[in-house]
Amino acid sequence: MNVMNVHGREIDEVKNTAQFAVVPLGSLEYHGPHSPLGTDVILAEGFAQKVDFALKPLIYPVISYTPCPGKTKDYSGTVSVRPSVFIDYLSDIVDGICQLGIRNIVLLNAHDGNMGPSRTVAESITGIYQDASFLLINWWQMVETGFPEQMGLFQGTAGRGHGGPYEMSAVKAFRPDLVSVQDSDLELDSYSPLISIPYVLVEGTPQGWDGYTGKIRQTSYEAGDTIVEEAVRNMNQLIANWLEMRAKQ
Repeated sequence: MNVMNVHGREIDEVKNTAQFAVVPLGSLEYHGPHSPLGTDVILAEGFAQKVDFALKPLIYPVISYTPCPGKTKDYSGTVSVRPSVFIDYLSDIVDGICQLGIRNIVLLNAHDGNMGPSRTVAESITGIYQDASFLLINWWQMVETGFPEQMGLFQGTAGRGHGGPYEMSAVKAFRPDLVSVQDSDLELDSYSPLISIPYVLVEGTPQGWDGYTGKIRQTSYEAGDTIVEEAVRNMNQLIANWLEMRAKQ
């Protein structure tokens, strides 16, 4: 159920029915000449609508203005909010949800700049509401790293860079009209992974970068549809497992 459609007289019934709240997190950020500034908003909203309604979610509006990294902050069209402001803002939102009586909250994220602040908020709010539980979901991590290659979706690239074929194919699955790669758009090769395990590398100007990266001509609706389907399957399984765990506590 979308919280925006709830009438005042229905609040008590809704809060007693909903098993968890979903807060989608996006950004307004440059993703290259071929991509909409609202890429992360489209993805956050799109995946929020794909949460299995049988799990009884209460869907909140997407947060569109969030912190953007230095490497995209100065590209035209990006609107970046200071992390401290975003932390305070998101804290107030989830505090309001907790005050409603909902203690299970999914932060459904489509923007890597939200990862650190979201974790900070979750840690802080669970210190106030000790019966609360936050599930932080980054949609792109709902697909195993080698899945696109195993499915033959991309050739010679993992495609996972900012504005690259992995992300933009997913956008195309939701809004095929908003992704447009032209002959004049540059294809940019990012670093190969430094190691096969997860790590964090922060650079002001990465290799193969012009506000985006990747072999963008491999972007396709078909690839996006396959990626989104797999991500949604894993996302809903994760949420179901989390709710089952919570029910046993």
